[in-house]
Amino acid sequence: MKKIKAFVINAVLLTVTSLLMRTVGVSFGVYLSNKIGAAGIGLYQLIMSVYVLAVTLATSGVNLASTRLVAEELGRNNPSGAKKAMHRCLAYSIIFGTATAIVLFANAETVGTTWLSDERTIPSLKLLAVSLPFISMSSAISGYFTAVRRVYKSASAQVFEQLIRITLTIMGLTAFMPRGLEFACLAIVGGSSIAEFCSFFYSFLLYLYDTRRYKTNKQPVGGLTKRLLGISLPVAFSAYARSGLITIEHLLIPRGLKKSGASAESALASYGLLQGMVLPVILFPSAFLQALAGLLVPELAECRAQCHEVRINYIVGRVFQVTLLFSIGVAGVMFCYANELAVAIYKNYDTAKYICILAPLIPVMYLDTAVDGMLKGLGEQVSSMRYNIIDASCSVVLVYFLVPKFALAGYICAIFFTELLNALLSTNRLVSITQFRFNLWASVIKPIFGIVGSAAASKLIFRLLGVAFSSPVSEVCSHIAVALIVYLLFLCLSCCITREDIEWGVSIFK
Repeated sequence: MKKIKAFVINAVLLTVTSLLMRTVGVSFGVYLSNKIGAAGIGLYQLIMSVYVLAVTLATSGVNLASTRLVAEELGRNNPSGAKKAMHRCLAYSIIFGTATAIVLFANAETVGTTWLSDERTIPSLKLLAVSLPFISMSSAISGYFTAVRRVYKSASAQVFEQLIRITLTIMGLTAFMPRGLEFACLAIVGGSSIAEFCSFFYSFLLYLYDTRRYKTNKQPVGGLTKRLLGISLPVAFSAYARSGLITIEHLLIPRGLKKSGASAESALASYGLLQGMVLPVILFPSAFLQALAGLLVPELAECRAQCHEVRINYIVGRVFQVTLLFSIGVAGVMFCYANELAVAIYKNYDTAKYICILAPLIPVMYLDTAVDGMLKGLGEQVSSMRYNIIDASCSVVLVYFLVPKFALAGYICAIFFTELLNALLSTNRLVSITQFRFNLWASVIKPIFGIVGSAAASKLIFRLLGVAFSSPVSEVCSHIAVALIVYLLFLCLSCCITREDIEWGVSIFK
């Protein structure tokens, strides 16, 4: 029970931090869209598509490697091995981070002119390259804090980083925005780069202080480098392939939109609308599941090292149940309140249609996040790698053929197909390596009816009461809160959540 309490408390802490960061991020995104417009957001997203690939190369799976190695060594009661594992991981991150920074800086002009077809991106790419070694080392340290179940330290680093990023970006935009979109993007990128360095320095100090609690012993530790490479390289190669394909996909989208008849600025605006405005709203509630997926890696790694098959099946079953009930509720809210959310967040209806269209895909996307974390915890990173590459390859092919003909509708079709494919392959693999089973009626069908009825009941209640709201934000928040309360009551009354589940949850916080 002590381990369960630590797990849940860490999950809650990470969720709260992630929700806070996403709230700030979405709010900041609204500020940026108002400041630089949809075309500016589109240009910034192009830069970010290359940057994501560079970060993937710089980190090269070190986060998972540090989490797994430290968790396994502590599971064997060998703190000396955990410290030695972190030394290897930090050296690994310095090598890959520095090499990637050099490559990106040296080839920024080629990338900007040839790949992105926009010379305005070159200064931003060069500036972003400087931050890559610090991002890589921060990723290793974050994996360590996850393994030792002290995620509040990495969470505080995230808050610290976001505060610096926003402050510096606002200052930079105030100074450089009048000079054009190139300098506006440079201001945003500069704020991010400085924030990454400050976050690393802060995390490293916390790491040095934390490791003092582990006394060095003489217990032998064999093959750490081999184990590190065995964990990180499959993840790295998967991430290279997937990030490379995703970058190609994101470069093809604006070009495909131009071929469909849109102007260059209109193509950038449409791309920015979907990537920079719609998807952040769709993915916003997934903060809980991403926190859960990260914490599952050390939890399942320890269980696997100790051959606790019963506990593995129990954890997988619980996670599946929670993920489906949560994601179906979120999907229903997004679908039923798309217009209200668009007005409350962006003060227009431009994003409402796409929020409504993508809402039914939310359970698939969220479930895939949780399943991916469980597969990595069970040592199935190679399988995860294979499915991610298949997913990204299909996405590139579909975008190449569909977007020039059907514009954004073609891209949305590609998203649906690839997300469903990835989730199906990953879930099938998880089921095949565990004895876990789930109830389709209680975990999927009942909740769908429940959230639709709950949203309708919420709208009916406020209509009958004739409540007048002071702002669109208070209106949508009130509607969603009532809908979720009714949904939770429905889950309890329909036995989707049992008395045993409630008693288990209450016992954790006693």
